[in-house]
Amino acid sequence: MDDLLTIAGKSYSSRLLVGTGKYKDFAQTRAAIDASGAEIVTVAIRRTNIGQDPNAPSLLDALPPSEFTYLPNTAGCYSADDAVRTLRLARELLDGHALVKLEVLGDAHTLFPNMPETLKAAETLVKDGFQVMVYCTDDPIQAKMLEDIGCVAVMPLASLIGSGMGILNPWNLQLVRDAVKVPVLVDAGVGTASDAAIAMELGCDGVLMNTAIALAQDPIRMARAMKLGVEAGRDAWLAGRMPKKLYSASPSSPTSGMIGS
Repeated sequence: MDDLLTIAGKSYSSRLLVGTGKYKDFAQTRAAIDASGAEIVTVAIRRTNIGQDPNAPSLLDALPPSEFTYLPNTAGCYSADDAVRTLRLARELLDGHALVKLEVLGDAHTLFPNMPETLKAAETLVKDGFQVMVYCTDDPIQAKMLEDIGCVAVMPLASLIGSGMGILNPWNLQLVRDAVKVPVLVDAGVGTASDAAIAMELGCDGVLMNTAIALAQDPIRMARAMKLGVEAGRDAWLAGRMPKKLYSASPSSPTSGMIGS
C-alpha cells in the first residue's frame, strides 16, 4: 500500500486505532482487535494490567507487543502531574516505550479535555523524550500550540467520550486539519461505521475508538464494520467527491448525442 499513516516516523497500513477497555475478557478484546485490522492499540494504564499486578492476567499476553504498537494513555487523569507520572510508569512497564496518548480530563461528568493542564503536561512529556499523541478540544489554535510544543499527533474529540453521538463538529475538525501538519485523528464520540467514514471524508488521518466497538451488541462484527468504514471514508477523501450543486440537477446520462435526436 502507498497510502500509509505515519506517526512519529513509523508507518501503518491501518488508520483505525482501537482501545482495549470495556470488553468482557481479553479473548474478546483480541478477537475484536483482529477483526478491526488495527495495528495500534491504546491501553489505560490506570485500569488495565500490563504488568503492574504479576498475579493477574495481563493484556500483554493477549496482545503481544511484538504484534501490536501499544499506545498507553492517561485515562482517568485530571492534572498534568498525574498524567506525566502515569506515562513515566508506562514507559518503565513497556521497556522504554515512548509513543503515548495524553489525555487530561476536566471533570468526571463530561470527560472534556482540560486544555491548560493538557498543554502543561505535553510540554513536560516532550522535553522528557516522549512521542505524544494528544486528546484535545476541536480548537485549531490550541491544536497548533500542541504541534508547536512537539506533539506528534493531535486528537480532537468529535463528541463526548463514550457518547456515541458521532461527528457533531465537522467544521471545527476541518479547521484543525488545516491548522496543523501533524496527523489529525478523531478521538471520542464515534458510534457507528458511518461516523468513522464521515471523519475520514473530512480529511482526518485516522480514527481512535473503544466504546463504539466494545459496547456494541456484536463487538466483533462492529469492529469489522469500523474497519470498512474507515477504509471507505479514506478512499472517498482521496477520490475527491463531486461538488454539491443546489438546484443544478444534471442527469446521470447526457442528453447530447442521444440516438434519434
